[in-house]
Amino acid sequence: MAQVQQFTYGAFNPIAACLVAFLGSFLGLLATGRARAAHSRGRRTRWLVIGAFSIGGAGLWLMHFVAMLGFDVPASPVRYDAFLTLVSLLFAILSAGLGLQVVGHGRRSRSKTAFAGMLTGVGLLAMHYTGMAAMRLQGTLHFRPWLVAVSAVVAIGAATIALWFAVTVRGWAQIAGASAVLSLAFCGMHYLGMAAMDVELSANVRASVGGIRPLVMIVPITVISAATILGVALSALQAMTEEEFTDGATRPRGGVHTTASAGRRRPGRRPSPRPVPQPAADDDLQIASRS
Repeated sequence: MAQVQQFTYGAFNPIAACLVAFLGSFLGLLATGRARAAHSRGRRTRWLVIGAFSIGGAGLWLMHFVAMLGFDVPASPVRYDAFLTLVSLLFAILSAGLGLQVVGHGRRSRSKTAFAGMLTGVGLLAMHYTGMAAMRLQGTLHFRPWLVAVSAVVAIGAATIALWFAVTVRGWAQIAGASAVLSLAFCGMHYLGMAAMDVELSANVRASVGGIRPLVMIVPITVISAATILGVALSALQAMTEEEFTDGATRPRGGVHTTASAGRRRPGRRPSPRPVPQPAADDDLQIASRS
């Protein structure tokens, strides 16, 4: 088996990966908090989609490849397949989105959270091992089954905890604490999955290995991350603006609704006109006698 290095740049990669996971989890939990406060299903779904891009795209996928930049096999060049790398991104976002949609609608229950955590955990494993399958080197990857099983348990547990936090935590302090727990869980699952892998060098040494260099991947990862974060931020701002305008238009001010429909009279509530006073019969007789 070839020698494998997980920390080529020292502590930089694991620290950077944990910070990225923390930021993605923090933004995602903020979005799911807004989803819980939404007054319509459409708004709730929109905030949950934003949370899926934050947790799945930044908290999981970006964390994975920031940590992978520290992976190296000294006896062989390491490259990455662009297509499988993008497929792993789709797995991360779709699995997080599916879990959030399950727990974000309807009544909250432990069984529903556990079921959604299993779905998201399987997607998290698919993201991780698809990202590892995207590696190209002069050798064959082998996995230790018992460590793969342990990483699967950790992945499902981390996903369940993430979804439970998504429907329970409130306030900046709780969200920050939950994000710290999630970042450690995500990074722990990643390095546990990496520890399950061994590299067997090929007998036929090739001159080159096809794919993208790890350091070159920083450019597309940075572009995709910037575009994702910008899109999430703009979508969140737009959603907040629309909610404030809509809620402000329907909020009663001084007991009077300010919506356009408020000026319309509802059936059954039409005010009756004031009765016109009629002269009494005695007054009519007195007027007639005088004339």
